[in-house]
Amino acid sequence: MSRKRIVLIALAALVASPFVLIALGSFMPVWVTSYMLQSPTRPVQHQWVPRERIADAARRAVVAAEDQKFWNHHGFDMEAMQKAYERNQRGGRVRGGSTISQQTAKNLFLWPGGGYFRKGLEAGLTMVIEALWSKERILEVYLNSAEFGPGIYGVEAASRRFFRKPAAELSSSEAARLAAVLPSPRRWKVDAPGPYVRTRAAWIQRQMGYVGRAPAAADDEPDLPPGERFDEDETTVPPAETPPAETQTANPPATEPAPEPAATAEPPASPETEPEQAPQPAAEPAADPPAEPAPND
Repeated sequence: MSRKRIVLIALAALVASPFVLIALGSFMPVWVTSYMLQSPTRPVQHQWVPRERIADAARRAVVAAEDQKFWNHHGFDMEAMQKAYERNQRGGRVRGGSTISQQTAKNLFLWPGGGYFRKGLEAGLTMVIEALWSKERILEVYLNSAEFGPGIYGVEAASRRFFRKPAAELSSSEAARLAAVLPSPRRWKVDAPGPYVRTRAAWIQRQMGYVGRAPAAADDEPDLPPGERFDEDETTVPPAETPPAETQTANPPATEPAPEPAATAEPPASPETEPEQAPQPAAEPAADPPAEPAPND
């Protein structure tokens, strides 16, 4: 066999492998993903569980948080993409318009980062996934492959890590907290949520009531703090992004030295007190003890 034919066969196998894996993934558990293999955190925590062992609250929470039209579109939410583009152009709340189907394709087969080439591959894989998998299967694989914290993949591993319970027992508030960090799981913390994560989790919990009915207004989503951004492609975000809220609380003590100027005002007060101490010699009359010797006479 010629070298050229070997190269062509290898390329064909490389191109066909994602489609074969997608076909197998329609009924087999997905034990490992491309993002897990590229995770900078080792070892990764992951445990596959079937949809029957995932609380309904977790399913509704991720749909409410990430893709409220999930049950109605065919892989792409053009309205969300248009809104995301317009918002980003205005310099407002920066966030992508990726659906759960797109994120599943990215998590399984692609790599972190942006670019038109990767987005093109993501779109092609998304169409194949939507054609071969049911919506229930897409959501099941997404919940088992999404990253909820550094090196923590899948809702089962996240539930046991953060709440010490299986995913089947998650409450609506716990599920909302997990879903709240999905856009940036290496920046925001489930176990130490800052003000924004708490606000977003509360918003998600309210939106969960709309899942399966008319989608709620995504424009009501809480705004990000200044300098923050959604980035579905982040994997190596410095963890120093969460401490800002902590450093802000630490700053007030740093301002406590402000009372020191009051200490400088004390010197002028000291001379005022000196005259008050001067009358104390008048207490010398209390030195009447000399009168006590009289009885000795």
